[in-house]
Amino acid sequence: MRLANRPLRLAACATVALLAAAVGCAPQDESPGGPRAAGQGKQSCDRGKLATVANGKLTVGTDKPAYAPWFQDDDPASGKGFESAVAYAVARQLGYGKGAVTWQTVPFANAFAPGQKKFDFDINQVSISAARKRAVAFSSGYYDVRQAVIALKGSRAAHAKSIAALRHLKLGAQVGSTSLDVVNDTVRPDQPPAVFQKNDLAKSALKNGQVDAILTDLPTAFYITSAEVKDAEVVGQFAAAGAGKEQFGLVLDKESRITGCVTAAVDALRKNGTLAALEKKWLTDAVSVPVLK
Repeated sequence: MRLANRPLRLAACATVALLAAAVGCAPQDESPGGPRAAGQGKQSCDRGKLATVANGKLTVGTDKPAYAPWFQDDDPASGKGFESAVAYAVARQLGYGKGAVTWQTVPFANAFAPGQKKFDFDINQVSISAARKRAVAFSSGYYDVRQAVIALKGSRAAHAKSIAALRHLKLGAQVGSTSLDVVNDTVRPDQPPAVFQKNDLAKSALKNGQVDAILTDLPTAFYITSAEVKDAEVVGQFAAAGAGKEQFGLVLDKESRITGCVTAAVDALRKNGTLAALEKKWLTDAVSVPVLK
């Protein structure tokens, strides 16, 4: 926790009598989550002058390999792929050009684990949740997520038309993911699911018949079935959950003073249509995939 970075409070109103006469005695809350952290203090969100990990630079974290369609060719710095493009759009909104953005490898589960972070924000398909918010801070959501089921063509799992039909299957998902949460909380299978450190391992297990089906977010499911496991198909997707729908958010240190500024940037990109345009460019249309009920 970066307690040392927090502004010092005034010890007593008597020491600032002249200031108190003008603005009152209560000091502004500049701690994380206070008005300035929320992006309301003009100085804290000055373009290109945020309190970042490296002065004058924006450090962005993501996992390796960096999977398509979120990134292309395992190269987050290329600007190609949905999340790479979003990261640079957020950076520009904050006043940082492409040359001022540096990338850092951060394993998926480490991004939202407790402890001080060495990145300004992490972008790696991390869903916003109350449990994760106890350890880290999040921006507002930059992508509305649906989870999907992948199975080998012609298999028993490929014919599943409902959630109930999935319960008798051996399912798999990545550790720490909301895909695994959907397996445990929504499907509730008869047998414990297989849990994998990486989606690469889950894909191998599917190809080798160690699991009947795996769960990922829908764009990843499209990419896996079109480019990586071509004898597999997207069986179905799960319905969005209304106001409490799942969203990916940028992950920040719990004590970050720029969370509000980053959130304001994401909100601006959603409002001006940038996020929608990037989604249309990089992510596959999901209309044709049946919803499992």
